[in-house]
Amino acid sequence: MTLAGASSRGARHGPHWGEKSVKKLSGLLVGAAMISNAMAGGLPTGARAETGAGQVLRSGIERANIDPSVRPGNDLFGYVNGTWLKATKVPDNKASYGAAEIVADRVQDDMKAIFEQAAAAARTTQNSDQQKIGDLYSSYLDLPGRAARGLTPLREEFARIDAIADRSAIAGRLGYAIRAGYAAPFRLEVRADPAAPSQYAIFMWQSGLGLPDRAYYLQQDAEAQGLRKQYRDYVAQMFAKAGAADPARAADAVLAVETRLAEGQWSKEDSRDISKIINRLDDAELSALTPGFDWRAYERGAAIGRQAHLVVIQPSYLTALAKALNEVSLDDWKAYLKWCVLNSTADRLTEDLDRGKFAFYGAVLQGTQEPPPLWRRAVAAVSDSTGELAGRFYVERRFPPQAKARMQEIVRRLLKAYDQSFDDLDWMTPQTRLRAREKLSKMTVKIGYPDRWRSYAALTIRPDDLFGNLKRAAQFNHDVLVGKLGRPVDKTAWEVPPQIVDAEYDPLTNAIVFPAGILQPPFYDGAADDAAIYGGVGAVIGHEIGHAFDDEGNHFDGDGAVAEWWTDKDRAEFEKRTQALVRQYDGFTIADGLHVNGGFTLGENIGDLGGVGIAYRAYRASLDGRPAPVIDGLTGDQRFFMGWAQVFMTKIRPEAERQEAATDPHAPARFRVNGVVRNIPGFYEAFGVKPGDALYLAPEQRVRIW
Repeated sequence: MTLAGASSRGARHGPHWGEKSVKKLSGLLVGAAMISNAMAGGLPTGARAETGAGQVLRSGIERANIDPSVRPGNDLFGYVNGTWLKATKVPDNKASYGAAEIVADRVQDDMKAIFEQAAAAARTTQNSDQQKIGDLYSSYLDLPGRAARGLTPLREEFARIDAIADRSAIAGRLGYAIRAGYAAPFRLEVRADPAAPSQYAIFMWQSGLGLPDRAYYLQQDAEAQGLRKQYRDYVAQMFAKAGAADPARAADAVLAVETRLAEGQWSKEDSRDISKIINRLDDAELSALTPGFDWRAYERGAAIGRQAHLVVIQPSYLTALAKALNEVSLDDWKAYLKWCVLNSTADRLTEDLDRGKFAFYGAVLQGTQEPPPLWRRAVAAVSDSTGELAGRFYVERRFPPQAKARMQEIVRRLLKAYDQSFDDLDWMTPQTRLRAREKLSKMTVKIGYPDRWRSYAALTIRPDDLFGNLKRAAQFNHDVLVGKLGRPVDKTAWEVPPQIVDAEYDPLTNAIVFPAGILQPPFYDGAADDAAIYGGVGAVIGHEIGHAFDDEGNHFDGDGAVAEWWTDKDRAEFEKRTQALVRQYDGFTIADGLHVNGGFTLGENIGDLGGVGIAYRAYRASLDGRPAPVIDGLTGDQRFFMGWAQVFMTKIRPEAERQEAATDPHAPARFRVNGVVRNIPGFYEAFGVKPGDALYLAPEQRVRIW
């Protein structure tokens, strides 16, 4: 859960999975056994055992992946996944590979079949939903057609930028870029207003950098300087491929502008501080913050109309941006604006530009040897840009409607376990406990897919115009968002498509969302014993619920308004415990002296710790005093903690891991596993963990929050 919704990066630099959205795996859902049976090709989940009721259940643990040479008390992640880790090579076209990527590939396989069928029927289904996704998919795969169009769409955009005559026109261009889906120095989103949760407001936050984070521009060590040189060379090469008259000068201008933007941007740690980032500004305040910036031109370009107020995440950055707009030459700004278009769209233009983009973002930044197959990139582009339209076809194919009731029941059990946990918190006062329960009771649960599907009737898709299709899709999605302004907040609306392998908590609507795409083995297996289900799926459902009470979420009340409902005593005790967690994660070494950033990853670490602890409580309650069956020679408690470890089965390239350390608010997978269980007493009992084991913590050092 990050309120601003994005890092400083202004646009996607590659296919959907290149951004490691699977790494955000912070919540999943649980479904009925019939869904598991429909999901052909899932990972095997261990031997079967017969319960007293005669039902045959699997352990839910893939024993073939276990490395018996590793003691669970030294490394649970390595014990559960070690044999798989040793035997598995990260595919050449991926930055990382593991359970989440396996499921993501399976979803893409399903989407490919859907899109191919739609493409075959497109000519006879004009202006239908099927025609739109079919022709969009075909246009991505049409390399000869893309080659014939060549750089024409890019030249048209460059001509518009060349026509800019003054700084007001630059402001208008920034609004236009956001609506068209290009990179820009700041982004906008329409969300529930934290000061008036029943209304929508526009949020704005820093963006516009071609490198993953501001630190890449500001650090002066040899590695950072070398990477900046590689980036500058990449920019020059791409401008040369695009036919620029002076590519070297354009690259220098881009790097200079982006460096200035980076200097004004906030750190990722400060951008998590709710007390700093919720700034509701009216028109006069916004104008005073940004002298010389033409907000009327920007509003026309972004098609958002006049707004009574906006929520600005990093206000001093907008001041720095306005200053840069006044001081940097028009020619340099034009070079930067052209780069925003070129870098955002290279992979939809010529093969030469596509390869050039991969050479930097794939090979240099993530260590990937080759790009994903063209069809996978096409699937990702269609799925990303048409969202619920593509998702509706996926749900019809892979997610039976009967599943929702089972999902809601499992989530209800986790919510009940959270509610009961408040009674056991000796550090929480009755006043805060009451408000916590109130917030929990108001939580909206979204399972699988929306109750009402968005209409895409206004979206035009042509079979021979990929560039235009993706631009029109971006404009359509933007207009849907801004069309919410002035209407009451719809808490049933979905902000993510149902086919993604991820989940989220939204503090502004106090809602947890579990899309259909995640409901597949190894995350959920309806034929598995409850222990692995609670340890895997249950823990990440608990994680998502827990975001309502983490160091960001606890500043919002049950309606989504910013409200300090904690007593000073409770907040002081909470921060004492969370700072102990920060110190634990700061001590984890990734590689070559690179450590986990415990402060930056705190919210997700709180979510993991609370999620596993609450799921363990719910699992024990589900036994209702009965002994858990021993399956595969594993006790119920052992299978619970192993279920947690196996959902994070992952291998990652060193280059990608370093990038994630700088940009991802989640700790690396092995620390998400090991960093949590060492704080939970049940883990010690399950595996006989004792002093001297690497994961052992003395009882007084263990952190319990929920």
